[in-house]
Amino acid sequence: MQDDIDETIDWRGNEVDCASCAHSDMRERGQCRLSHACVNDRYARRIDRFFNWNSALANQYLAHPHFEVRAIAAKHAAVFLLPPLLDDSEETVRWNAARRLPKRHILKLRSDPHREVRIRIASLLDDADLVPMLRDPDDYVRLSVARRVAPELLEWMLHDEEAEVRRVGAQRIPEEWLMRMAGDPEPRVRLEIVRRLPSGRLGEMRGDSDWRVRHEVASRIAPDGVGELIEDEDALVREAAMLRAARGGKRKKEGG
Repeated sequence: MQDDIDETIDWRGNEVDCASCAHSDMRERGQCRLSHACVNDRYARRIDRFFNWNSALANQYLAHPHFEVRAIAAKHAAVFLLPPLLDDSEETVRWNAARRLPKRHILKLRSDPHREVRIRIASLLDDADLVPMLRDPDDYVRLSVARRVAPELLEWMLHDEEAEVRRVGAQRIPEEWLMRMAGDPEPRVRLEIVRRLPSGRLGEMRGDSDWRVRHEVASRIAPDGVGELIEDEDALVREAAMLRAARGGKRKKEGG
C-alpha cells in the first residue's frame, strides 16, 4: 500500500528515478517500493521504511548529504560508527546517534547548542552527570533535570529563576529542606511545600498571603492549631478551619 502522498520527490526536489538508483535491483526483489520505502525519497517515513526493510545498508548512509537519511540510518547502523555523528550539523542526527551510544560518549552533548538535544540528553543521564545541567540557560532543560536528578542535588535549584523549576524542586527535595522554600515568591511553590509538611509544622504557614496555601494549612493542620484561620478573610479558608476545629472538638468529646 502506498502513502497518501503521491509525489515521489527526492531531497533536492527532483523526481525519484528508480532506473538510476544504486538499489534498482532491490525493487524487483521487493526490498524497496516507490512511494512507500525508498532511501532517495524526501519523506522521512519512506526513508524509515527503507531502513526497516534493509537495516544492513544503514552503515553506507551515515555520511549522506540529506540529514533525514543520516538521522534514520543512525537508528540502524553499527554502534561503533556513530560517535562521529555527535558532531553532525543537524540536531536530529546528533540525537539519534546519542540515544544508542554509551554514556561516556554523549556527555559532550550536555552543552549542545540545540535545547531539544539537551532536554533529551538529560533523560539519559543520572545524578552527578546531570550536575553541569543544573545551570543550563534554558528553563525547560533545567525543568527536565529537576525531575530526574537525585533529590539531594536539588539544593542548586531552590532559588532557580523559573517558578516551575522551583515547584518541581519543592515536590522532590528532602523533607528537612522544605521550610527553606517557605518564603518563595510564587504561591504555587509554597503550596507544594505545605502539601508535604507534616501537620506539626503547618502552623508556620498559617499567615501565608495566598488563600490556597492557607486553605491547605487549614485542611491539614492539627485541630488545636487552627487559630486565626477560623476568622480568615477567605470564606473557603474559614470553612476548612472550622471543619478542622470541629473535628478536634468531636474527638475531645468522644475521648471525655
